[in-house]
Amino acid sequence: MRDEIETGADTAYLQAGTPAYRRASRILFVAGFSTFATLYCVQPLLPDFVREFGVTPAESSLSLSLTTGVLAVALLVAGAISDGIGRKPVMVAALLGAGVLGIIGSLMPGWHGFLAVRALEGLALSGLPAVAMAYVSEEVDPKSAGVAMGLYIGGTAIGGMSGRVLTAVVTDLGSWRLAVGVVGALAVAAAVTVWLALPPSRHFVRRAAGLPALVRAWRALLTDPVLLGLFSLGFLLMGGFVTVFNYIGFRLSESPFELRPAVVGAVFLVYSFGVVSSPLFGAWSGRFGSHRTLAAAVALMVAGLALMEIDGLFAIAAGIALFTFAFFGAHSIVSAWIGRRAAIARGQASSIYLFCYYLGSTLAGTLGGLFWHGFGWTGVAAFVGLLLAVAVGVTAGLQRSR
Repeated sequence: MRDEIETGADTAYLQAGTPAYRRASRILFVAGFSTFATLYCVQPLLPDFVREFGVTPAESSLSLSLTTGVLAVALLVAGAISDGIGRKPVMVAALLGAGVLGIIGSLMPGWHGFLAVRALEGLALSGLPAVAMAYVSEEVDPKSAGVAMGLYIGGTAIGGMSGRVLTAVVTDLGSWRLAVGVVGALAVAAAVTVWLALPPSRHFVRRAAGLPALVRAWRALLTDPVLLGLFSLGFLLMGGFVTVFNYIGFRLSESPFELRPAVVGAVFLVYSFGVVSSPLFGAWSGRFGSHRTLAAAVALMVAGLALMEIDGLFAIAAGIALFTFAFFGAHSIVSAWIGRRAAIARGQASSIYLFCYYLGSTLAGTLGGLFWHGFGWTGVAAFVGLLLAVAVGVTAGLQRSR
Protein backbone atom coordinates (compact mmCIF):
# COMPACT_ATOMS: atom_id res chain seq x y z
CA MET A 1 0.00 0.00 0.00
CA ARG A 2 1.77 3.06 -1.26
CA ASP A 3 -0.34 6.12 -0.60
CA GLU A 4 1.82 8.15 1.80
CA ILE A 5 3.21 11.28 0.16
CA GLU A 6 6.55 11.95 1.77
CA THR A 7 7.53 15.25 0.20
CA GLY A 8 4.43 17.25 0.93
CA ALA A 9 4.08 18.09 -2.76
CA ASP A 10 0.39 18.72 -2.35
CA THR A 11 0.32 21.04 0.64
CA ALA A 12 -3.46 21.42 0.94
CA TYR A 13 -4.77 20.61 4.41
CA LEU A 14 -8.11 18.93 4.97
CA GLN A 15 -10.49 21.84 5.46
CA ALA A 16 -13.76 21.73 7.39
CA GLY A 17 -16.74 21.52 5.08
CA THR A 18 -14.90 19.80 2.23
CA PRO A 19 -15.80 16.25 1.12
CA ALA A 20 -12.29 15.01 1.96
CA TYR A 21 -12.52 16.42 5.49
CA ARG A 22 -15.92 14.87 6.08
CA ARG A 23 -14.70 11.54 4.76
CA ALA A 24 -11.59 11.62 6.92
CA SER A 25 -13.62 12.50 10.01
CA ARG A 26 -16.03 9.64 9.41
CA ILE A 27 -13.23 7.15 8.81
CA LEU A 28 -11.36 8.26 11.93
CA PHE A 29 -14.60 7.75 13.87
CA VAL A 30 -14.82 4.22 12.44
CA ALA A 31 -11.17 3.53 13.34
CA GLY A 32 -11.60 4.74 16.92
CA PHE A 33 -14.87 2.85 17.25
CA SER A 34 -13.41 -0.45 16.08
CA THR A 35 -10.22 -0.14 18.15
CA PHE A 36 -11.99 0.32 21.44
CA ALA A 37 -14.77 -2.16 20.64
CA THR A 38 -12.06 -4.79 20.09
CA LEU A 39 -10.14 -3.78 23.19
CA TYR A 40 -13.03 -3.82 25.66
CA CYS A 41 -15.42 -6.38 24.18
CA VAL A 42 -14.36 -9.00 26.76
CA GLN A 43 -15.22 -6.89 29.81
CA PRO A 44 -18.85 -8.02 30.17
CA LEU A 45 -17.77 -11.60 29.42
CA LEU A 46 -15.65 -12.10 32.54
CA PRO A 47 -18.37 -14.10 34.38
CA ASP A 48 -18.67 -16.32 31.28
CA PHE A 49 -14.93 -17.00 31.35
CA VAL A 50 -15.16 -17.95 35.03
CA ARG A 51 -17.89 -20.49 34.24
CA GLU A 52 -16.37 -21.98 31.08
CA PHE A 53 -12.69 -22.10 31.95
CA GLY A 54 -12.93 -22.54 35.73
CA VAL A 55 -10.76 -19.50 36.48
CA THR A 56 -11.15 -16.98 39.30
CA PRO A 57 -12.59 -13.49 38.72
CA ALA A 58 -9.09 -12.02 39.04
CA GLU A 59 -7.76 -14.48 36.45
CA SER A 60 -10.67 -13.74 34.11
CA SER A 61 -9.72 -10.04 34.14
CA LEU A 62 -6.41 -10.99 32.49
CA SER A 63 -8.33 -11.20 29.20
CA LEU A 64 -8.46 -7.41 29.33
CA SER A 65 -5.42 -6.62 31.48
CA LEU A 66 -2.97 -8.52 29.26
CA THR A 67 -4.29 -6.71 26.19
CA THR A 68 -4.01 -3.27 27.73
CA GLY A 69 -0.62 -4.10 29.28
CA VAL A 70 0.93 -5.09 25.95
CA LEU A 71 -0.79 -2.11 24.33
CA ALA A 72 0.70 0.25 26.92
CA VAL A 73 4.27 -0.89 26.26
CA ALA A 74 3.88 -1.08 22.49
CA LEU A 75 2.49 2.46 22.34
CA LEU A 76 5.96 3.71 23.29
CA VAL A 77 7.34 2.49 19.95
CA ALA A 78 4.30 2.54 17.65
CA GLY A 79 4.67 6.25 16.95
CA ALA A 80 8.32 5.84 16.03
CA ILE A 81 7.43 3.01 13.63
CA SER A 82 4.82 5.17 11.93
CA ASP A 83 7.44 7.93 11.58
CA GLY A 84 9.37 5.53 9.38
CA ILE A 85 6.68 3.87 7.26
CA GLY A 86 3.70 6.23 7.36
CA ARG A 87 0.47 6.76 9.29
CA LYS A 88 -2.18 5.09 7.17
CA PRO A 89 -0.34 1.78 6.60
CA VAL A 90 0.19 1.38 10.34
CA MET A 91 -3.48 2.09 11.11
CA VAL A 92 -4.71 -0.39 8.49
CA ALA A 93 -2.31 -3.09 9.67
CA ALA A 94 -3.37 -2.50 13.29
CA LEU A 95 -7.08 -2.96 12.58
CA LEU A 96 -6.57 -5.90 10.24
CA GLY A 97 -4.27 -7.72 12.66
CA ALA A 98 -6.58 -7.12 15.62
CA GLY A 99 -9.61 -8.31 13.65
CA VAL A 100 -8.00 -11.53 12.45
CA LEU A 101 -6.71 -12.23 15.96
CA GLY A 102 -10.18 -11.63 17.38
CA ILE A 103 -11.64 -14.25 15.08
CA ILE A 104 -8.86 -16.69 16.01
CA GLY A 105 -9.46 -15.98 19.71
CA SER A 106 -13.12 -16.92 19.39
CA LEU A 107 -12.01 -20.39 18.27
CA MET A 108 -9.36 -21.04 20.94
CA PRO A 109 -10.34 -24.05 23.07
CA GLY A 110 -8.16 -23.28 26.12
CA TRP A 111 -7.82 -20.36 28.49
CA HIS A 112 -4.09 -19.85 28.05
CA GLY A 113 -4.37 -19.89 24.27
CA PHE A 114 -7.14 -17.31 24.45
CA LEU A 115 -4.98 -15.10 26.70
CA ALA A 116 -2.06 -15.37 24.26
CA VAL A 117 -4.29 -14.18 21.42
CA ARG A 118 -5.60 -11.29 23.52
CA ALA A 119 -2.01 -10.23 24.30
CA LEU A 120 -1.21 -10.21 20.57
CA GLU A 121 -4.32 -8.09 19.99
CA GLY A 122 -2.86 -5.48 22.34
CA LEU A 123 0.31 -5.45 20.25
CA ALA A 124 -1.69 -5.01 17.05
CA LEU A 125 -3.95 -2.28 18.44
CA SER A 126 -0.97 -0.17 19.53
CA GLY A 127 -0.67 0.94 15.92
CA LEU A 128 -3.76 3.09 16.06
CA PRO A 129 -4.33 5.53 18.99
CA ALA A 130 -1.18 7.68 18.85
CA VAL A 131 -0.85 7.28 15.08
CA ALA A 132 -4.42 8.47 14.45
CA MET A 133 -3.72 11.57 16.53
CA ALA A 134 -0.53 12.19 14.54
CA TYR A 135 -2.50 11.86 11.29
CA VAL A 136 -5.00 14.49 12.44
CA SER A 137 -2.28 16.91 13.56
CA GLU A 138 -0.46 16.58 10.22
CA GLU A 139 -3.30 16.45 7.71
CA VAL A 140 -6.15 18.53 9.10
CA ASP A 141 -6.17 22.32 9.05
CA PRO A 142 -5.36 23.48 12.62
CA LYS A 143 -8.64 25.43 12.80
CA SER A 144 -10.58 22.25 12.03
CA ALA A 145 -8.43 19.71 13.86
CA GLY A 146 -10.37 19.99 17.13
CA VAL A 147 -13.59 18.73 15.56
CA ALA A 148 -11.81 15.90 13.76
CA MET A 149 -10.05 14.86 16.94
CA GLY A 150 -13.33 15.10 18.82
CA LEU A 151 -14.95 12.72 16.36
CA TYR A 152 -12.09 10.27 16.79
CA ILE A 153 -12.36 10.42 20.59
CA GLY A 154 -16.14 10.15 20.30
CA GLY A 155 -15.61 7.03 18.20
CA THR A 156 -13.43 5.52 20.93
CA ALA A 157 -16.07 6.19 23.58
CA ILE A 158 -18.93 4.84 21.47
CA GLY A 159 -16.76 1.90 20.40
CA GLY A 160 -15.89 1.02 23.97
CA MET A 161 -19.56 1.16 24.87
CA SER A 162 -20.85 -0.69 21.81
CA GLY A 163 -18.25 -3.43 22.01
CA ARG A 164 -19.34 -4.21 25.55
CA VAL A 165 -23.07 -4.01 24.81
CA LEU A 166 -22.79 -5.96 21.55
CA THR A 167 -20.90 -8.84 23.12
CA ALA A 168 -23.33 -8.97 26.06
CA VAL A 169 -26.36 -9.14 23.74
CA VAL A 170 -24.84 -11.66 21.30
CA THR A 171 -23.68 -13.78 24.24
CA ASP A 172 -27.19 -13.76 25.66
CA LEU A 173 -28.61 -14.86 22.30
CA GLY A 174 -25.80 -17.22 21.31
CA SER A 175 -22.41 -17.58 22.95
CA TRP A 176 -19.43 -15.50 23.99
CA ARG A 177 -17.39 -17.09 21.20
CA LEU A 178 -19.83 -15.85 18.61
CA ALA A 179 -19.73 -12.39 20.19
CA VAL A 180 -15.92 -12.17 20.12
CA GLY A 181 -15.87 -13.41 16.52
CA VAL A 182 -18.40 -10.78 15.44
CA VAL A 183 -16.28 -7.99 16.94
CA GLY A 184 -13.23 -9.39 15.16
CA ALA A 185 -15.07 -9.39 11.83
CA LEU A 186 -16.08 -5.76 12.39
CA ALA A 187 -12.41 -4.83 12.90
CA VAL A 188 -11.49 -6.49 9.60
CA ALA A 189 -14.25 -4.49 7.90
CA ALA A 190 -12.93 -1.32 9.53
CA ALA A 191 -9.42 -2.04 8.22
CA VAL A 192 -10.76 -2.36 4.67
CA THR A 193 -12.75 0.87 5.12
CA VAL A 194 -9.70 2.81 6.32
CA TRP A 195 -7.60 1.41 3.48
CA LEU A 196 -10.10 2.38 0.79
CA ALA A 197 -11.55 5.63 2.12
CA LEU A 198 -9.10 7.50 4.40
CA PRO A 199 -7.42 10.31 2.40
CA PRO A 200 -3.70 9.66 1.89
CA SER A 201 -1.12 11.57 3.91
CA ARG A 202 0.08 14.71 2.16
CA HIS A 203 2.22 16.22 4.92
CA PHE A 204 3.92 13.12 6.24
CA VAL A 205 7.72 13.26 6.10
CA ARG A 206 9.55 10.01 6.57
CA ARG A 207 12.08 10.28 9.38
CA ALA A 208 13.94 8.07 11.78
CA ALA A 209 13.95 9.07 15.44
CA GLY A 210 17.50 8.88 16.76
CA LEU A 211 18.05 7.37 20.17
CA PRO A 212 20.00 10.37 21.56
CA ALA A 213 17.20 12.77 20.62
CA LEU A 214 14.62 10.43 22.08
CA VAL A 215 16.55 10.14 25.34
CA ARG A 216 16.86 13.94 25.61
CA ALA A 217 13.14 14.39 25.05
CA TRP A 218 12.22 11.77 27.63
CA ARG A 219 14.62 13.24 30.17
CA ALA A 220 12.98 16.64 29.79
CA LEU A 221 9.47 15.20 30.06
CA LEU A 222 10.15 12.95 33.05
CA THR A 223 11.85 15.68 35.08
CA ASP A 224 8.90 18.09 34.78
CA PRO A 225 6.91 17.75 38.04
CA VAL A 226 3.68 18.96 36.46
CA LEU A 227 3.89 16.42 33.65
CA LEU A 228 4.73 13.69 36.14
CA GLY A 229 1.58 14.58 38.05
CA LEU A 230 -0.50 14.47 34.89
CA PHE A 231 1.01 11.14 33.84
CA SER A 232 0.22 9.69 37.27
CA LEU A 233 -3.40 10.84 36.95
CA GLY A 234 -3.69 8.77 33.79
CA PHE A 235 -2.66 5.70 35.80
CA LEU A 236 -4.87 6.43 38.81
CA LEU A 237 -8.07 7.51 37.07
CA MET A 238 -8.02 4.88 34.33
CA GLY A 239 -7.08 2.23 36.89
CA GLY A 240 -10.10 3.10 38.99
CA PHE A 241 -12.39 3.37 35.99
CA VAL A 242 -11.52 -0.04 34.53
CA THR A 243 -11.65 -1.72 37.94
CA VAL A 244 -15.22 -0.52 38.47
CA PHE A 245 -16.35 -1.79 35.09
CA ASN A 246 -14.46 -5.08 35.44
CA TYR A 247 -16.32 -6.09 38.60
CA ILE A 248 -19.65 -4.27 38.54
CA GLY A 249 -20.89 -7.04 36.23
CA PHE A 250 -20.14 -9.64 38.89
CA ARG A 251 -22.07 -7.63 41.46
CA LEU A 252 -25.12 -7.18 39.21
CA SER A 253 -25.19 -10.82 38.09
CA GLU A 254 -25.20 -12.14 41.66
CA SER A 255 -27.76 -11.94 44.47
CA PRO A 256 -29.76 -9.82 45.15
CA PHE A 257 -29.87 -8.49 41.57
CA GLU A 258 -29.19 -11.60 39.41
CA LEU A 259 -29.50 -9.69 36.14
CA ARG A 260 -29.23 -11.39 32.74
CA PRO A 261 -26.04 -10.84 30.69
CA ALA A 262 -27.79 -8.55 28.20
CA VAL A 263 -29.13 -6.39 31.04
CA VAL A 264 -25.71 -6.25 32.69
CA GLY A 265 -24.23 -5.30 29.32
CA ALA A 266 -26.66 -2.39 29.11
CA VAL A 267 -24.69 -0.81 31.97
CA PHE A 268 -22.05 0.09 29.41
CA LEU A 269 -24.49 2.39 27.60
CA VAL A 270 -23.34 5.01 30.09
CA TYR A 271 -20.25 5.39 27.89
CA SER A 272 -22.40 7.71 25.81
CA PHE A 273 -21.95 10.23 28.63
CA GLY A 274 -18.29 10.41 27.63
CA VAL A 275 -19.22 11.84 24.24
CA VAL A 276 -21.02 14.68 26.04
CA SER A 277 -18.69 15.27 28.98
CA SER A 278 -15.40 15.51 27.07
CA PRO A 279 -16.22 18.74 25.17
CA LEU A 280 -18.29 20.05 28.09
CA PHE A 281 -15.45 19.78 30.59
CA GLY A 282 -13.13 21.21 27.95
CA ALA A 283 -15.32 24.31 27.75
CA TRP A 284 -15.51 24.56 31.55
CA SER A 285 -11.75 24.21 31.73
CA GLY A 286 -11.34 27.23 29.47
CA ARG A 287 -13.79 29.23 31.55
CA PHE A 288 -12.84 28.23 35.10
CA GLY A 289 -9.29 26.95 34.64
CA SER A 290 -7.89 23.43 34.30
CA HIS A 291 -6.99 23.13 37.99
CA ARG A 292 -10.48 23.82 39.31
CA THR A 293 -12.28 21.83 36.63
CA LEU A 294 -10.03 18.81 37.12
CA ALA A 295 -10.58 18.94 40.88
CA ALA A 296 -14.34 19.02 40.29
CA ALA A 297 -14.17 16.05 37.92
CA VAL A 298 -12.22 13.92 40.40
CA ALA A 299 -14.65 14.90 43.19
CA LEU A 300 -17.57 13.80 41.01
CA MET A 301 -15.87 10.44 40.43
CA VAL A 302 -15.67 9.99 44.22
CA ALA A 303 -19.37 10.87 44.52
CA GLY A 304 -20.29 8.36 41.81
CA LEU A 305 -18.29 5.64 43.55
CA ALA A 306 -20.10 6.38 46.81
CA LEU A 307 -23.49 6.00 45.10
CA MET A 308 -22.46 2.57 43.80
CA GLU A 309 -22.11 1.37 47.41
CA ILE A 310 -25.88 1.65 47.91
CA ASP A 311 -27.75 -1.65 47.42
CA GLY A 312 -30.29 -0.36 44.93
CA LEU A 313 -30.31 -0.55 41.14
CA PHE A 314 -31.30 3.09 40.73
CA ALA A 315 -28.48 4.31 42.98
CA ILE A 316 -25.95 2.02 41.30
CA ALA A 317 -27.04 3.16 37.82
CA ALA A 318 -26.81 6.81 38.86
CA GLY A 319 -23.40 6.21 40.41
CA ILE A 320 -22.05 4.51 37.28
CA ALA A 321 -23.39 7.33 35.10
CA LEU A 322 -21.85 10.05 37.29
CA PHE A 323 -18.56 8.17 37.60
CA THR A 324 -18.33 7.75 33.81
CA PHE A 325 -19.35 11.32 33.05
CA ALA A 326 -16.66 12.66 35.38
CA PHE A 327 -13.96 10.24 34.22
CA PHE A 328 -14.18 11.24 30.56
CA GLY A 329 -14.21 14.88 31.60
CA ALA A 330 -11.06 14.42 33.66
CA HIS A 331 -9.39 12.46 30.85
CA SER A 332 -10.06 15.24 28.34
CA ILE A 333 -8.71 17.92 30.72
CA VAL A 334 -5.49 16.01 31.43
CA SER A 335 -4.93 15.16 27.75
CA ALA A 336 -5.24 18.81 26.70
CA TRP A 337 -3.12 19.98 29.64
CA ILE A 338 -0.27 17.68 28.60
CA GLY A 339 -0.38 19.09 25.07
CA ARG A 340 -0.05 22.62 26.41
CA ARG A 341 2.61 21.80 28.98
CA ALA A 342 4.91 19.81 26.70
CA ALA A 343 6.37 22.64 24.64
CA ILE A 344 8.46 20.11 22.71
CA ALA A 345 8.13 16.38 22.06
CA ARG A 346 4.35 16.43 22.34
CA GLY A 347 4.17 13.06 20.61
CA GLN A 348 6.40 11.44 23.19
CA ALA A 349 4.48 13.15 25.99
CA SER A 350 1.21 11.72 24.67
CA SER A 351 2.80 8.28 24.35
CA ILE A 352 4.01 8.36 27.97
CA TYR A 353 0.57 9.47 29.14
CA LEU A 354 -1.13 6.69 27.18
CA PHE A 355 1.42 4.22 28.56
CA CYS A 356 0.52 5.23 32.13
CA TYR A 357 -3.17 5.23 31.21
CA TYR A 358 -3.16 1.63 30.01
CA LEU A 359 -0.71 0.49 32.66
CA GLY A 360 -3.25 1.66 35.23
CA SER A 361 -5.92 -0.33 33.42
CA THR A 362 -3.73 -3.42 33.47
CA LEU A 363 -2.42 -3.38 37.03
CA ALA A 364 -5.41 -1.94 38.86
CA GLY A 365 -7.90 -3.95 36.82
CA THR A 366 -6.18 -7.17 37.85
CA LEU A 367 -5.54 -6.20 41.49
CA GLY A 368 -9.20 -5.31 41.83
CA GLY A 369 -9.99 -8.99 41.35
CA LEU A 370 -8.12 -9.83 44.53
CA PHE A 371 -10.25 -7.36 46.45
CA TRP A 372 -13.41 -8.80 44.88
CA HIS A 373 -12.36 -12.34 45.80
CA GLY A 374 -11.56 -11.38 49.39
CA PHE A 375 -14.12 -8.73 50.23
CA GLY A 376 -16.71 -8.54 47.44
CA TRP A 377 -17.86 -5.24 46.00
CA THR A 378 -17.02 -3.34 49.20
CA GLY A 379 -13.39 -4.37 48.77
CA VAL A 380 -13.38 -3.25 45.13
CA ALA A 381 -14.91 0.11 46.08
CA ALA A 382 -12.32 0.59 48.85
CA PHE A 383 -9.50 -0.13 46.39
CA VAL A 384 -10.87 2.32 43.81
CA GLY A 385 -11.45 4.84 46.60
CA LEU A 386 -7.78 4.59 47.52
CA LEU A 387 -6.77 5.30 43.91
CA LEU A 388 -9.08 8.32 43.83
CA ALA A 389 -7.76 9.58 47.16
CA VAL A 390 -4.24 9.61 45.71
CA ALA A 391 -5.64 11.36 42.61
CA VAL A 392 -7.15 14.04 44.85
CA GLY A 393 -3.71 14.58 46.41
CA VAL A 394 -2.03 14.81 42.99
CA THR A 395 -4.68 17.27 41.80
CA ALA A 396 -4.08 19.41 44.89
CA GLY A 397 -0.35 19.35 44.14
CA LEU A 398 -1.02 20.57 40.60
CA GLN A 399 -3.11 23.38 42.07
CA ARG A 400 -0.09 24.49 44.13
CA SER A 401 2.21 24.27 41.12
CA ARG A 402 0.56 27.13 39.25
